[in-house]
Amino acid sequence: MSKYLRGVKPALGRDAEALIKAPPAPAYLAPHAKAEWRRVLPLLVARGVITKADLAGVEAYCAAAGAARQIGEAMTLAGGLPDLRLGGLQIRYMQTARQFAAEYGLTPTSRARMGAGGDGDDDTSPNPLAI
Repeated sequence: MSKYLRGVKPALGRDAEALIKAPPAPAYLAPHAKAEWRRVLPLLVARGVITKADLAGVEAYCAAAGAARQIGEAMTLAGGLPDLRLGGLQIRYMQTARQFAAEYGLTPTSRARMGAGGDGDDDTSPNPLAI
């Protein structure tokens, strides 16, 4: 098995133990991370894909997205000159945030995958393999 999760991923669906109300953002998160929490958590709760056990991953996503945004603002305030150390750090935070976003259905591809794994069978044609 590859250490990278490339290729076809399993379909996401509603979890039986999904949260019904979005909890408040953790106090330790930076302002940009809290803003991301308030933006995405209600969407995830509405889709029924987040459980109490998943909150640590959502916190990590928000922290990474917030840190990437904070670094971007710092580079802009410094005159827009590229700082290779900060730029590399921002890239790593953005990669981490992107990976978490795909995990929780926050990208267009992962949302399509979520919709593709529906519970009902919408195909009304007879099954040619049925005996």
